[in-house]
Amino acid sequence: MTRAQLIEQIHLKKSFLCIGLDVDLDKIPKHLLEMEDPVFEFNKQLIDATHHLAVAYKPNTAFYESYGLKGWQSLEKTIQYLNQKYPEIFSIADAKRGDIGNTSTRYAEAFFNNLEFDSVTVAPYMGSDSVEPFLAFKDKFTILLALTSNKGGLDFQAQDVSEDRQLYQEVLKQSLTWKNKEQLMYVVGATKAAYFKSIREIVPDHFLLVPGVGAQGGNLQEVCKYGLNKEIGLLVNSSRGIIYASNGTDFAAAAQQKALELQKEMAVIMETSL
Repeated sequence: MTRAQLIEQIHLKKSFLCIGLDVDLDKIPKHLLEMEDPVFEFNKQLIDATHHLAVAYKPNTAFYESYGLKGWQSLEKTIQYLNQKYPEIFSIADAKRGDIGNTSTRYAEAFFNNLEFDSVTVAPYMGSDSVEPFLAFKDKFTILLALTSNKGGLDFQAQDVSEDRQLYQEVLKQSLTWKNKEQLMYVVGATKAAYFKSIREIVPDHFLLVPGVGAQGGNLQEVCKYGLNKEIGLLVNSSRGIIYASNGTDFAAAAQQKALELQKEMAVIMETSL
């Protein structure tokens, strides 16, 4: 998927909603456990119920890897189903990879070529030669961890590196010197809404993936106040608040309703802000 195609979907659906597919077998409806692949069936029904309201889906790979080979197969089936039935949807592998060059190339091949995700989250701590191998893949996006939504994220990310710059700002500035920087997106947690203004001063045109709206307490209005750009430039993620809206047989319909509530709020924001 290209940037232009993603922007087209945002305006077509009046939505910049991303749904996190973080599947926990202890939380999904019990009737699904009787099926051959309950994780895939859960994802499939959620996608079918919400695809017209969301522009992206984000499986967190840890929730699949924790179930071993079966979990990885469920992830593969999920992304194949999404790509084949809803190719207009942007897919994000929330894998938080990052290592030296050769290893990063293998990670990139796994998620971009093998699983055929549109993007993958990457940790920047090891610097340019750990990220540029991901950026070498045409029409694929690398989503760099910039300022995360967890409380401990500020332990390092908000440390001063100079009189006027914190570490997360240095990461943003340095990343703009890397090859194929136009294929970068950035993770910025919704619970850090006060930081969006300074982030947009450094990366005014890049997309920001924003987790933390809903169960983690992030506020959509605050995020959009400082995070929107002329092309929207946001993918706002909600996981638990949507996918676990019900643990009964109506789980997909309940998820659709929660997604619809967010989409409607986003549509109003788009109409009044652009």
